[in-house]
Amino acid sequence: MYLGFIIAGISLFIFALLGVYDGFYLHLVKYRLYGHKESKFEHFIHTARTLLFPLILYFLFLGQNEVSLYLGILFVVLDIIALGVDAYSEEDSRAFMGGLPRGEYILHLFVNGFHFATIAVFLVLKIRITEQGWYLLNNFENVASYGLFIGLVKNLIPGAILIALLHVLLNFKKPKKSWNRLLNRFQKQPLKKSTL
Repeated sequence: MYLGFIIAGISLFIFALLGVYDGFYLHLVKYRLYGHKESKFEHFIHTARTLLFPLILYFLFLGQNEVSLYLGILFVVLDIIALGVDAYSEEDSRAFMGGLPRGEYILHLFVNGFHFATIAVFLVLKIRITEQGWYLLNNFENVASYGLFIGLVKNLIPGAILIALLHVLLNFKKPKKSWNRLLNRFQKQPLKKSTL
């Protein structure tokens, strides 16, 4: 179990780093997907996924009962569906930039691989299946790496909520305008108004 929580923690940490680079920097800063007509649906799907992530963190990883586990798994299933819709729509969504760049495509493979690896390893550690049925393990306090994993989860939740909130706000005209003004201050060549 010690090694399992280390693996889950490393996977979650790598996912968080790559996810911020992809979901925040590439999507909201560099490409400003929310501002292009072709990619509005993709931004909507990304918004849904950013709303699901803190729910997965809270209910799946921090929950201590069956109801939390079921809710966490439900949010994971919804996330998988949203991922499929996102992947299907990306070809049309990125037409304005000549398609999805190869590097970002590879990044998406790694981001989602680490995301779902974390979930799979955690579920293997959390659920025990016997001849009599299945039950949840909730007492990991004696496993030193569990505390580190839970600490990481708790520290990711506020940032995940902020990124989700930013995604939601960028679906509306006034916040979008303010965000673009802020970004234009820091970029050498601001994007043309016609693309935003």
